[in-house]
Amino acid sequence: MVTVSPPEPWSYALHLPHDPRAPRVARMTLRAALSGHGIPELLDTAELLTSEMVTNAYRHTEGAAAMRVRGFEGGRIRVGVWDSNPHIPPPFDRPPRMLGPAPDLAPDGEGGRGLLLVQLWADDWGGYPLGDDLFGRGGKLLWFELEAAPGLARAA
Repeated sequence: MVTVSPPEPWSYALHLPHDPRAPRVARMTLRAALSGHGIPELLDTAELLTSEMVTNAYRHTEGAAAMRVRGFEGGRIRVGVWDSNPHIPPPFDRPPRMLGPAPDLAPDGEGGRGLLLVQLWADDWGGYPLGDDLFGRGGKLLWFELEAAPGLARAA
């Protein structure tokens, strides 16, 4: 049987209900997409960062969220998470090159580390508010990119 690789770039979208299981479903979907496209070396980091962003969408909004993962040539991926809250949290509220030192976090604190992990582990990241569309959906989109080390990306 001949296997046909989809053309690059590729993209998958997932709509997530406001449900505590959404981060797990997002991780499973991401794992299937990255494994299917032959870039398993990004799995652990991509799963962690995606889980943090989808968890924030669940914790800080009342409605649904969505995740989109795109693959590009050379083993680069971009994961975006949309939610209905228009507030862009730090550090996504300013360009990556204008960050300054990482914030001090209380060792026994229960929050505030997820987006810091994205900042530290992603190759690039950002966020922007979305205006209302015809269906009354606004909110924001937070995204990050990861790139496989040269020579590690494999054909599907």
